[in-house]
Amino acid sequence: MSAAAGDATQHHESWKPRHNPWLIAFVVTMAAFMEILDTTIVNVSLPHIAGSLSSTYDDATWTLTSYLVANGIVLTISGWLGKLFGRKLYFMVCIAMFTVTSFLCGISTSLGELILFRLLQGFFGGGLQPNQQSIILDVFPPEKRAAAFGLTAIAAVVGPVLGPTLGGWITDNYSWRWIFFINVPFGILTTMAVGFLVDDPPWAKRRREPIDVIGISLITLGFGCLEVMVDRGEDDDWFGSTFICVMGVLAAIGIIGAVFWLIKAKSPAVDLRVFKDRNFAVATFLMGAMGALLYSSAIIVPQFAQQVIGYTATLSGLVLSPGGIAVIFLIPIVGRMMTFMSIRSVIALGFGLMGIALFWSAHLVPTLDFRHLVFFRMSQTACLAFLFVPLSTIAYATLPREMNADGSALFAMVRNFFGSLSISGATALIIERRQAHQSDMVQWMTPYHQPYNDYLAQGRQAAVDHGLGPAADAVAQHRLFLDFSQQVAMLAYNEAFMIFGIAAFCIVPFCFLLSPIRSGGGPAKGAH
Repeated sequence: MSAAAGDATQHHESWKPRHNPWLIAFVVTMAAFMEILDTTIVNVSLPHIAGSLSSTYDDATWTLTSYLVANGIVLTISGWLGKLFGRKLYFMVCIAMFTVTSFLCGISTSLGELILFRLLQGFFGGGLQPNQQSIILDVFPPEKRAAAFGLTAIAAVVGPVLGPTLGGWITDNYSWRWIFFINVPFGILTTMAVGFLVDDPPWAKRRREPIDVIGISLITLGFGCLEVMVDRGEDDDWFGSTFICVMGVLAAIGIIGAVFWLIKAKSPAVDLRVFKDRNFAVATFLMGAMGALLYSSAIIVPQFAQQVIGYTATLSGLVLSPGGIAVIFLIPIVGRMMTFMSIRSVIALGFGLMGIALFWSAHLVPTLDFRHLVFFRMSQTACLAFLFVPLSTIAYATLPREMNADGSALFAMVRNFFGSLSISGATALIIERRQAHQSDMVQWMTPYHQPYNDYLAQGRQAAVDHGLGPAADAVAQHRLFLDFSQQVAMLAYNEAFMIFGIAAFCIVPFCFLLSPIRSGGGPAKGAH
């Protein structure tokens, strides 16, 4: 028995991919990039979708909610599904069906059809990111994983940034349907390439797995209801809505029940023992924090550009794009830094720089030009190069290889979940701060406050000078209202960036809970 076990171990250790690991990494990353892009590409097209399918904008947002619900559930159990069907087969099925459902989304003739197909698209897309990461972990030795994760970072960071820009351009110049059709040729090519290049290592081949019905049911209930609550909360007045309260209660029951069940179950759908590894547990928490800062800042920058400055959807999307280019150029530099600095120091530097960038961004003014807005966003996004690759590298540095599948699923799920939560949180924060500042400033808008009278007088005189004498009072009041609304919004956005910056600085101490190792798994100089 021991001899057979020794032979199996030797076979596992001697396994190598048949094809170039970089070619494999590129192909599987293209598949994940396609899925990540679809999480944000629909956002700017919602008004067009609502008009085309004769629905309200509020109803059209269910195309986002349905995708996120299915995606969040499958992300969590993708490791188990990979074991059940074999990782390569499961990965190929996910790509192929994601492509098919993308085509079906494009030809939808009603909102109900689109929501159903988006649900299926999210279901199959949820298996792409974790399996991509697992494949990269297996085909690259530990000392080369940092460079390989640089490729992964391009998909994970640039995808959400590029999505709104590409979606806006396609919708403005062609049709919203093409944001789905564009997936079809890439999906076909990627499915064929994965079939030819990727092989399952011995530990990732199909094996008989008992179906954890209770665990899967609790995960589905918990994360499904949580995603609905987070995504619909702002529109439904959060806990002022009975529907949101019910979703919150069911989410708590599902998640708490799932944790207790998965800890005690003999064959759980997700092995939570991965969190016994300190590096993985801390890195997962930090990745969630990074995802929250990435998505929250990514949603309020174009929101500010459109609502306050008056940019079009395409132009506001272009504000985000240069930040993705900055990440691509910085990743090789960060990879080099990780060879002579401890990885945890690089991560701490990344969160510190992000805090500085967010504080710098809290200097928005009504006359801000496109160039400065791009620089603000580029400074925020560039910091992600110091976070994604180091966090992905150290998370798996000490994790046993047989736990990579469950680890990858949970790692991706936490990033996406915190990102989704932060989008709703950032939107709610802006609304709350606007209301607070409006309440504070309106007390000065009274005839008993001389600056208010002076401002109205200037507005009346300007209206008279432009030949609008009979309507001078109305014009002055309207101008005052517009300037007041703009100032309230400006204060709210600047305050939001300050809060995000403080959060980034507060995360820095947690970075030093990680082991002081360098890229390749060795200890940092002076570490014990």
